[in-house]
Amino acid sequence: MTPRKSSGRTTRKSPERGGKKSSHSAVRKGQQSPELVIITGMSGSGKASVLKAFEDLGFYCVDNLPVELIPRFAELAVQSREIRRTALVVDVREGSKLDKLPGILHSVRRMIPTKVVFLEASDAILLRRFSETRRPHPLGTDAPVKTSLQAERRHLGPIRALADFVIDTSKFNVHELRAHVTERFQERASEKSILVSCVSFGFRQGVPEDADLVFDVRFLPNPHFVPEFRPLTGRHPRVAKYIRSFPQTQEFIKRISDLLVYLLPHYIHEGKSYLTIGFGCTGGQHRSVMIAEDVGKHLRRAGYRVKVVHRDSPK
Repeated sequence: MTPRKSSGRTTRKSPERGGKKSSHSAVRKGQQSPELVIITGMSGSGKASVLKAFEDLGFYCVDNLPVELIPRFAELAVQSREIRRTALVVDVREGSKLDKLPGILHSVRRMIPTKVVFLEASDAILLRRFSETRRPHPLGTDAPVKTSLQAERRHLGPIRALADFVIDTSKFNVHELRAHVTERFQERASEKSILVSCVSFGFRQGVPEDADLVFDVRFLPNPHFVPEFRPLTGRHPRVAKYIRSFPQTQEFIKRISDLLVYLLPHYIHEGKSYLTIGFGCTGGQHRSVMIAEDVGKHLRRAGYRVKVVHRDSPK
């Protein structure tokens, strides 16, 4: 068990429970209520990076806390005058004892406001990460890593179902993941903390597997048939100007942007922390690229964090 004590300190006492006062039940003006975040998920999904992000936010952080100690840890957090925001990691390293987590979580949530963050990634990404680090899977070296990952997913299924936030870290590098967690859990988090990815792609190469929404922009005139535009992409000013010159382009961008600005608060309310929007044309070089860029600009102006990715466009 590796404790990490952060430098941030808060002193707000917890509110009364059950109508009875205790030494830690009075809430003083300017103080912050206690909070517990339990980080769990797949091996290789980035739990160490996420825990570091919580530490930077001022949380008192503990890695690999035995699940049977979580109630005691929560009790100490409630009683403490100095440590109010706490985060801990529990995962498959606990072995069969991890099966107790759902029941323990139920009792702990009566004691302290608790959120569960579950991290996952695609098998392909996890296999690559294990290959790069050359570390064995926690379930042992007797079986291939892919087999161990499949067993781990089955073992963690009931816990994933209880999670308040499920983050697929396949979408992020280390810096983006930490920035995403920071934005979500900083004390005065923005109401627009969702991360929106606008992804351009070509239908020839298939629809992005992680897309939440997909829009087909092949109804727009194709710059591919203009010889001077053929080697360029939708990011080139002349190509973008050509695509925008058609009235249906302007109307589509406005209607889709307005729709997304309407939808995003509802996604946030349901706990969604990122949304991937795919814009597809035939080859993924001209129309989809230009549309993804322009819709991304509209959403940024609306106050959202936006990442624009061109999957199939020539670099």
